[in-house]
Amino acid sequence: MTAKNAKIKVIKRGEAVVPEVKPRAVKAEKRHAAREMVSNVTNWVTDFQARKREETKAAIETFFVKKPQASEL
Repeated sequence: MTAKNAKIKVIKRGEAVVPEVKPRAVKAEKRHAAREMVSNVTNWVTDFQARKREETKAAIETFFVKKPQASEL
């Protein structure tokens, strides 16, 4: 790094910014909310897949339903 690109930030004692620490409860609530959202979406996907399987199975069964032949009547 050359002297041209070097940047130094001077912070005076009164200007120092102390990062705000969030309580653990807030972090836990956000984590819980995120888990609920993931759980909901997972359930939606599972329900969708199950419904698709049932619809596909019903469609295939309608194609292969054994119909009585004219000679069997």
